[in-house]
Amino acid sequence: MVRNIFFALLTIFCCLPTAVFADDSLPTANPIMRVTGDKMENEEATDYNGNAPMQANFLAQPQNLGSYTALYEWRFTKEGEQAPFLIRYDENTEYTFNKSGSYSVELIVSFVQGTDTIEYKMDSPFKISISESKLEVPNAFSPNGDNINDIFKVKDSYQSIVSFKGMIFNRWGKKLFEWTDITQGWDGRSNGNDVPDGAYFLHIQAKGADGRNYNIRKTINLLRGYQEGTSGVTP
Repeated sequence: MVRNIFFALLTIFCCLPTAVFADDSLPTANPIMRVTGDKMENEEATDYNGNAPMQANFLAQPQNLGSYTALYEWRFTKEGEQAPFLIRYDENTEYTFNKSGSYSVELIVSFVQGTDTIEYKMDSPFKISISESKLEVPNAFSPNGDNINDIFKVKDSYQSIVSFKGMIFNRWGKKLFEWTDITQGWDGRSNGNDVPDGAYFLHIQAKGADGRNYNIRKTINLLRGYQEGTSGVTP
């Protein structure tokens, strides 16, 4: 009798639907951040420590939705502040970080089906750190075609510059060149012709991610006859 009861219970247990125990079928999310900035081009990352501007694309990547409806909430918070400075309710969103400081971005999702709600929250938020600005320029350049210091431009050590405008004038105040791409510069020509060696006036207006305004006015030297390895030029 006892043996028969045991086998009956075992039969009932084995016939129970396995879906009751399968948690991996529940809806969830797999959020990612894709970064463009500071020599990164749409690269996936969990954190970022570099210069502004930095554009980030955030993708929720929901999984096992089934008949659930997903309600998304992206929270953007600056370090030291309790409340988010921005909340987005889209599945995917993007944001350009133009100000220095440390930030966190986290995703919260509510999966709703009738009266049933499943909450999802990231284990660790995405971390973004934007450096303070820096901008320096050389005193001279030598556009002689030797591929060394041929272009007058800001030093490569610049960081977190979010707006830029540079202008070159001759001694009589005539504007010879203007550029807004900080990675570019002046090749020592005006209207397609080489300008003479000598002193020229530089004016740069720029703004850093930390709110700093740059208004650089200085004389620079164009020394086409200069050869690398000789003295007399301060880069």
